[in-house]
Amino acid sequence: MSEAQFEGRQVSLFRRMAGVTIDWLACYLIVSGFNLDGSFSILILFFLQMTVLTALGGASFGHRIMGMRVVRFADGGAPTPMQALIRSALLCTVVFAITYDDNGRGIHERLSGTYLINA
Repeated sequence: MSEAQFEGRQVSLFRRMAGVTIDWLACYLIVSGFNLDGSFSILILFFLQMTVLTALGGASFGHRIMGMRVVRFADGGAPTPMQALIRSALLCTVVFAITYDDNGRGIHERLSGTYLINA
């Protein structure tokens, strides 16, 4: 498949950032509610929720609120658990998440074989 199959379904940078911010704030509130200390606890929870929710439902909490979902780039189907794991790990490094190609696809999406589209 190619980028053309997703033409018109690309997600803007604003909506991507809003979705990640919602996810991060939700994790922050959960960690604060349990009186856990440190941003590392937030990062671990963020990684877990991104991996599990993306693997099981194709979208994290923030993605759903912003009307987005993650699909396999090859055929537009639901991402595999391994793709969700790779995507989440690279997203947590931040460098891969803020680096985009000419088509607006994040490097974390290229390396995991996924694509974020409008739901």
